Amino acid sequence: MPTPISDIHIARADPLPEPRLLRDELPASEVQAAGIAASRAATRNILRGLDDRLLVVVGPCSIHEPESALEYAARLREMAQRLGESLLLVMRVYFEKPRTRMGWKGLIYDPDLDGQGDIGEGLRHARRILLACAHLEVPAASEILDLVTPQYYAELLTWGAIGARTVESPLHRQMASALSAPVGFKNATNGSVAAAIDAIHVAAQPHRFPTISLEGRAMVITTTGNPDGHLVLRGASDGPNFDAASVRRATEALSQAGLPARLVIDCSHGNSGKDYARQPAVAADIAQQIGSGSAGICGVMIESHLVEGRQDITDGRKGLRYGQSVTDACIGWDATVEVLENLAAAVRQRRAASGFASIQNEIGL
Repeated sequence: MPTPISDIHIARADPLPEPRLLRDELPASEVQAAGIAASRAATRNILRGLDDRLLVVVGPCSIHEPESALEYAARLREMAQRLGESLLLVMRVYFEKPRTRMGWKGLIYDPDLDGQGDIGEGLRHARRILLACAHLEVPAASEILDLVTPQYYAELLTWGAIGARTVESPLHRQMASALSAPVGFKNATNGSVAAAIDAIHVAAQPHRFPTISLEGRAMVITTTGNPDGHLVLRGASDGPNFDAASVRRATEALSQAGLPARLVIDCSHGNSGKDYARQPAVAADIAQQIGSGSAGICGVMIESHLVEGRQDITDGRKGLRYGQSVTDACIGWDATVEVLENLAAAVRQRRAASGFASIQNEIGL
């Protein structure tokens, strides 16, 4: 018998459907595709200072039940119809969750919340939810964590994020260069803005790297680079960075790096001290900065669900409270409405006080 030297730690190997087969099984209609393209264009215009609205990426920390996710999307659509003159609302539809040690890794990896890990069915859930959001005309955002799974759903996203734990990863930076949607790069967990700025530059360049094709074959792709990378301030382990002084330092660093002085601020994570109830206060501070004329802030992120707080998974889906997060705690819907209304009022105040042309001049357009 030959000495075993490969697959020593592999317990099982389950096939996945080819990405194209899943896309053919759950296709986007032409109307849905046009809506996604339009929302991406609107996002780019905000990032580039051509649209003075505020980009707001808002929604559950993670998606674990399709029903409450789609109820949330329907409510967000109503808010978008009411506040669309001031805010471009994009729903957080996060299917993959980075874990510091262990824990539920997201709907794609464990759709039944029972540890069995039917990833093929998880990918189907992801596409169904994204297509339902597109049908509702609700743009969707997600963190791009895995290097393979985006082939199954990323064409349905309006906005993508590279998180604080992966922003320094060369593989994630080159992957971002291939993505069709604008991508936000979060500052590193230690607060380093430089790491995210480096990532923006790297992702904007052409790359050549191996991946899988839509037919599931290994191949090498050459990218043109993603011109719509931008900075997301998410705070750090030792404190927040949403205040005016931190925003000013970050926009100056962007300018010195030859990048537009525009950024998005995450109201959660390090900026809220991991206390979900502090998100409205963070958003209020950001709104005050916007209302006072800050042109550097072009977007906000908020973790929000139908029901505030969070809950533990103890027995799969059994006993879970409908519409409440199973990962990071979120603010509830009523608090979300108030935050969105305050942000919209701040945009109107900035628009009235400064004028769109002066905003463009301030950011160097």
